[in-house]
Amino acid sequence: MTNSPRTNIELEALLEFIKANRGFDFSGYKRSSLVRRLEKQMQSLGIRQYNDYSEYLEVHPDEYAHLFNTILINVTSFFRDPKAWEYIDQEILPAILNNKRANEQIRIWSAGCASGEETYSIAILLAERLGLDRFKEQVKIYSTDLDEDALVTARQAIYPQVAIESIPAQYAEKYFEITNGRYTFSKELRRSVIFGRHDLIQDAPISRIDLLLCRNVLMYFNAETQTRILSRLSYALNNMGYLFLGKAEMLLTHVNLFSPVNLKHRIFRKAPNLNLRDRLLVMTQNGGIEVSPQMDPHERLRDITFDNGPVAQIILDMNGAVAMANEKARRQFHIDTHDIGQPFQDMELSYRPVELRSTIEQAYTRNDPVVLNEIEMYGGDGEHCYMNIILAPLQMTGTGMLAGISISFQDVSEHKRLRLQLEQANQELETAMEELQSTNEELETTNEELQSTIEELETTNEELQSTNEEMSTMNEELQSNIEELETMNDELGQRSEELNQLNSFLESILTGLRGSVIVLDNQMNVQVWNNKSEDMWGLRANEVINYNILTLDIGLPFEQLKKAIRVVLSGENDTVETSITATNRRGRIINLVVTITPLRTVQKEIRGVILLIEQTGIAGEV
Repeated sequence: MTNSPRTNIELEALLEFIKANRGFDFSGYKRSSLVRRLEKQMQSLGIRQYNDYSEYLEVHPDEYAHLFNTILINVTSFFRDPKAWEYIDQEILPAILNNKRANEQIRIWSAGCASGEETYSIAILLAERLGLDRFKEQVKIYSTDLDEDALVTARQAIYPQVAIESIPAQYAEKYFEITNGRYTFSKELRRSVIFGRHDLIQDAPISRIDLLLCRNVLMYFNAETQTRILSRLSYALNNMGYLFLGKAEMLLTHVNLFSPVNLKHRIFRKAPNLNLRDRLLVMTQNGGIEVSPQMDPHERLRDITFDNGPVAQIILDMNGAVAMANEKARRQFHIDTHDIGQPFQDMELSYRPVELRSTIEQAYTRNDPVVLNEIEMYGGDGEHCYMNIILAPLQMTGTGMLAGISISFQDVSEHKRLRLQLEQANQELETAMEELQSTNEELETTNEELQSTIEELETTNEELQSTNEEMSTMNEELQSNIEELETMNDELGQRSEELNQLNSFLESILTGLRGSVIVLDNQMNVQVWNNKSEDMWGLRANEVINYNILTLDIGLPFEQLKKAIRVVLSGENDTVETSITATNRRGRIINLVVTITPLRTVQKEIRGVILLIEQTGIAGEV
């Protein structure tokens, strides 16, 4: 399929159609991998255009399950990459357990769990370290995926022998029960595992996680979607939480969210002090702060004091929404009741006359007030003025947790005018400052060139990382195709064995019959020639199969049988029985009874005849 603008538009329309009808948002997936999987499924149906496939989905809703199974490649195994799991067992789990108080819950999240192998792998390691009783008391494992069919398999926890081969023998014997050649994971440990459908792009993350397994999932998404998902995963982790990724996933460009613990095994730790952008990205998914409508007199007095404050003041909550604005701010910046609860970033004040959004992030990062001095603005009456803008983070009493930010606007117009007069009297000093500024600009130019070089290197590194992820994705797809072919080969072998058994059974029946059995097709070509036929007429099966019976000189007068055979082939009669004489292989004239019956297909169509020839006596000698 050509990569034309029209094709791209049709692809985006198909993705929007799938999202609207089933809630799956694949727009963040890498296009090269997504197109390959989509076209594979479309080719299996003989469909070439994305628009036609949308129509097919609308008429055949069952196709969604096949499509999602094709896109969501479920390639996994127990203890995949054994060295990495050994490091988890020897280094990471002891670090997590040492930071836990007695009976404090240990929370694990396996995101993109597929059919559950990695979920049960971590369960085994924890059970080995804690013992069964302590494991059941302290451990809670959340296992999520988009694929409902994969989750069903994971919940059942029943695996074939080939899947168990990667598990150390002592674990397989201890944590699995064998029934009819299938291995079932321990019911005791399964009670501590919660499976559920979860979309890493759209759904809120699970919180307070000590170890998060998200292996070979990120590599299917583009860079923007990866950043969104990683912000959520960072929010999900405890301050000392660990992230375990697949071997194609590096996070070299996300050092603000995670710091590497062991790059070789792709193990990272949550970085402290997330910036505002990452907090807002997560908070917008989890709702805002609920405020009780009931208020005691002291709270009301505080509100009145705030509303009548001498300077304009706006309060933002942690979601970046306008929570309050006093009377002076409402009048000066034309804020009405409709603006309360709306995102501050949507208001003109957030970026004009000065960019406040980045300054808000700076105040959160420093956890300290930030002051913007003498910003040129216009008052509520349209008068030109200068303001000091003070952005101060607000902390909850007692806990020290951030609750929002206060933005105050202090009028310093008079001070500004006095300072301007002083500046006019010091023009010589101003000239010297301009020269200094020129030097500073040259330094900034040099710095920008250096920054540009650094960005180019980062871009090259990201391209290499993207190529590595693409190769890993193709490898996963290839492994998935190999597994499908192996399954088909096993089924074909089983059917071949059944066919051999059926042929052997049929051969046994034909051999045991006392009479000569000859099966002819519609053209009177021999299809079956049993042992009694060889004995009676002197020709072996390989000498007559696929030969026309009328061309064989075996002493059997087929000219006398042609009419009866045609009657049966035409369907006029189901069975015709006739008596004839013939000459057997020893030259004796024998009396025969020939019974002719139709050979029918499963659909009851006549595809030939069966001749049962029985000897009733010897007529004489030649």
